[in-house]
Amino acid sequence: MKIDLNLSPIENHLENPNWPILIAGPCSAESEEQMLDTAYRLKASKRVSYFRAGIWKPRTRPGSFEGVGEIGLEWMRTVKRETGLPTACEVANAEHARLAIEYGVDVLWVGARTSANPFSVQEIADCIRGCPVTVLVKNPVNPDLQLWIGALERINRAGITRLAAIHRGFSAYEKTPFRNAPLWNIAIELKTTCPELPIICDPSHIAGVRELVPLIAQKALDLDMHGLMVEVHDNPAVAKSDAAQQLLPADYARMIYDLRLREVSPAKTGTLSRLDAYRQEIDTLDDGIMQQLAQRMELSREIGRYKKENNLMVLQLSRWEEILHNRVAMGRAMGMGDGFVKKFLELVHEESINLQAEIMNEKP
Repeated sequence: MKIDLNLSPIENHLENPNWPILIAGPCSAESEEQMLDTAYRLKASKRVSYFRAGIWKPRTRPGSFEGVGEIGLEWMRTVKRETGLPTACEVANAEHARLAIEYGVDVLWVGARTSANPFSVQEIADCIRGCPVTVLVKNPVNPDLQLWIGALERINRAGITRLAAIHRGFSAYEKTPFRNAPLWNIAIELKTTCPELPIICDPSHIAGVRELVPLIAQKALDLDMHGLMVEVHDNPAVAKSDAAQQLLPADYARMIYDLRLREVSPAKTGTLSRLDAYRQEIDTLDDGIMQQLAQRMELSREIGRYKKENNLMVLQLSRWEEILHNRVAMGRAMGMGDGFVKKFLELVHEESINLQAEIMNEKP
């Protein structure tokens, strides 16, 4: 892909010009007053590169708030005129893209649902062919790296070189602490496959709740991502979409202030060193192991409740012996030592038994 790495804002709105790209604003444009109030407060924080807002909102079920439509683009134009902040919005089809460009939106992003559909991406690419616009492409909802790369390539082949990817996490059937599973390894693989491509993280959609947004944002910067896209609302309590994950402008400014930019190794030349990549992959795997362990312990609690209701013994020796025999054999086949696997299983089993015993001894 031919990429122009100069994705800096039209004007420098950051207190520290060395900061990564910071895109912030409400999930949805709801009123001109809401847009201007949020934008002015973000501008005053000196911690924003672009102002974002959702004009059209692709929703899972009909009847949900699906955005204000074209009038929101008029509000975006007002925000840009009055605050000087360059603007960004999502486009889901060619008509959205045409209108956004007509109203002077600086950055378009292709959402996760749209990037999963090559036909829709191609229609957008054909519409914006040759336009001097920056385009960001979110990862598809499903964890398919080639589909993500394919969407980026379609936009790039339309002559768009001001291009970046957005990592916003992936849908997962199983329960996780996050709204969308981060699957950092996929973002790292994209970085390895396309080292010239900037990657921006959307911690709001990964977290799903505002309390986890700073954690995800710091992790993204630790993984050498080029920036953040964060949902910020002047009054999240009354937001018409994704209220739980939006930050107040003051909380956003505090988060950015508290984030740490890691020093770059002198030996690093713009791409991850092999050692860094290995360590980041280990961190990603460890995160997954912790999530799986948490899910396993929750199942142990459910088993404890079932045993209590049915007056069953906590320790089922035959079941434990079966688990130990099968898992040790599996570990051996996968190249792990019997002693390591047995010790690990014993620790997990001990914690599981303790949790079940606590439930059995709870007073009604």
